Amino acid sequence: MHGLTLYSNPQSRGRLVHWMLEELHTPYETVWIDYGEEMKSPHYRAINPMGKVPALVHGDLLITECAAICAYLADRFPRAQLAPPVDDPRRAAYLRWLFFSAGPLEQAVTANTLGWRAEPGQERMLGFGSLNDCLDTLEQALLGGPWLCGDHFTAADLYLAAQLGWGLMQGSIEARPGFAEFVAAANARPAAERARALNDQAAAS
Repeated sequence: MHGLTLYSNPQSRGRLVHWMLEELHTPYETVWIDYGEEMKSPHYRAINPMGKVPALVHGDLLITECAAICAYLADRFPRAQLAPPVDDPRRAAYLRWLFFSAGPLEQAVTANTLGWRAEPGQERMLGFGSLNDCLDTLEQALLGGPWLCGDHFTAADLYLAAQLGWGLMQGSIEARPGFAEFVAAANARPAAERARALNDQAAAS
């Protein structure tokens, strides 16, 4: 298997994939893609037809979508211990919260930010139900702490911390008990600090 190459932009969701890569302590290359013409160019669409970042190339393999990239890397590099093994009972909670963060939570926050509201009776058609349902569920999940799978930090914590941190900073997620503390603990990890510095430097250049 050849090396890892991440296609990203420093002002995108690719920041959380950089954090994931830094947690692995494995060499990787970053290709910065500008928004606009470059991201929608035939050259980049040959890598990701969506014309969006991030995209990860690992040898001959292409992985897109942040949660899929995180899940792939956690399983492909088990020495980093970012995912419980398949036969570990904690695997159920790990998968649940990784995809909850990438699915219902992100959809609910985006809909709320854009001012979209379901008509009465339509919430049952929505995978996320309502933003309040998502935040209530998340608040309960964080009560057991310190991490979603107990005492062990995983890719699910990384993904959720990135989502929560952005939402709290932008005001698109209301502050609930435990939210800020969870984000602060995750962001204090050396890999998170390295990823922030890398992206901040790229954004400033």
